[in-house]
Amino acid sequence: MDALDKAILRELQRDARRTNRDIAASVGVSPTTALDRTKALHRRGVIRGARLEVDLAAIGRAVQALIAVRIRPPSRENIDAFRTWASNLTETLGVFVVTGNEDFLLHVAVADNDELYSFVIDRLTERPEVADVRTSVVYEHVRPAVISPAD
Repeated sequence: MDALDKAILRELQRDARRTNRDIAASVGVSPTTALDRTKALHRRGVIRGARLEVDLAAIGRAVQALIAVRIRPPSRENIDAFRTWASNLTETLGVFVVTGNEDFLLHVAVADNDELYSFVIDRLTERPEVADVRTSVVYEHVRPAVISPAD
């Protein structure tokens, strides 16, 4: 990626709904050049899509939590099955397969603490491969608006 690719990527991350003409003006190139570069970023897999950011509280999912899950036995079959199951849950925002004492870190959003308790006790711990669960409530989730490429 050269400096122009990085500049276009930065501008699109700030607001992916901006017009190509606006992006071109922001980075100082013609609209044709900006469009060609943006298409190339898509083709190369640098840009994989655009997502709508939703206010979780406004849609009734104000409580977020990070749940560390340990799987036993830690076989490929159990890991794959749990990952697929957890990824498809309505409550799930993200599934991380990790190293260390836990095998997974789930990022979930639910309506309230009662629903979080039910999710952990009635859904997670009922899975036969789940050996241990540790839950941390998220007070605030802050993400950078722009992720810069490595140099």
